[in-house]
Amino acid sequence: MNGKSESIAVIGAGSWGTALGILLARHGNRVRIWGHETEAMRQLQAERENRHYLPGIPFPDTLEPMLGLAETLDGTREILIVVPSHAFTSVLEQIHRLNPEPASLSWATKGLEPGRRRLLHEAASEVFPNTSLAVVSGPTFAMEVARGLPTAVTVASPDPEHAGRLAGYLHGDTFRAYTASDITGVEVGGAAKNVMAIAAGISDGLGFGANARAALITRGLAEITRLGLALGGEHDTFMGLAGLGDLVLTCTDNQSRNRRMGLALAEGHSIQEAREAIGQEVEGLAAARDFRLKADELGVEMPITQAVFKVLYEGLEPGAAVKSLLARDPREEQESRSA
Repeated sequence: MNGKSESIAVIGAGSWGTALGILLARHGNRVRIWGHETEAMRQLQAERENRHYLPGIPFPDTLEPMLGLAETLDGTREILIVVPSHAFTSVLEQIHRLNPEPASLSWATKGLEPGRRRLLHEAASEVFPNTSLAVVSGPTFAMEVARGLPTAVTVASPDPEHAGRLAGYLHGDTFRAYTASDITGVEVGGAAKNVMAIAAGISDGLGFGANARAALITRGLAEITRLGLALGGEHDTFMGLAGLGDLVLTCTDNQSRNRRMGLALAEGHSIQEAREAIGQEVEGLAAARDFRLKADELGVEMPITQAVFKVLYEGLEPGAAVKSLLARDPREEQESRSA
């Protein structure tokens, strides 16, 4: 199924939600996009572009900004949630009040459910136990997708028909969508890489060089894989777009908000100062806390995550954090639970 000419509701009008809305509309779908700030949505309607997040990218004719969630959902077969992870459960509940049993539900949100530290498909399954679920993840910067630059992602769902249909809506001349069944592994990779990007930003901001950055990425991937396997993910997922691909992108390019957070911390700025300068959600801040606690629960060793947590929440100096990682005892590289 190629999935074209479908009616799709995109819930979330930030940079990534808008970029996906533009992409889906360019591929011939009728797309409605909604965000919770009414005045911002009026501005999108009037200007026909998202000047705050994606300036200079006009909306296709088939992309319609909406003022109400009910109107956005009305008559749409596909729902794609693209909001920060801290708002994910709230949005699920809002959708449930309007449509208690949608046939399918997808999201491009990366993170854990705050507080409960659940993967997002676990939260979605609780609200929508009879609904087919899917996640979109991979190495993506919103502006590059909106500009039509070549991009590839993974669409994961236990339901192969759902994954294939959503991939069909997304797939185009410059956007390739692969399908997978390992929704757990894809979600872990997409969320945990933000913590590693903060670490890489700290290392680069301190001038530790390319060798240190490569080591952090490689050992970061080992950490993510260990945790993902403990949660039931599949090893090959972490070698793919949603694992290694997203990790490399986020750790090495300054379009990454999490990498920029690390750079700012290395320069001596406070978290609040860095957040204000970045101006968008930095998912790695909550993820460092949540994954550190999740790793402790499962008995999974994640020293990079632990070091980032200490910098963010316990006042450890960034330089001391990196040096503590380098001072760890030598061990077998492929030892299953070491780092």
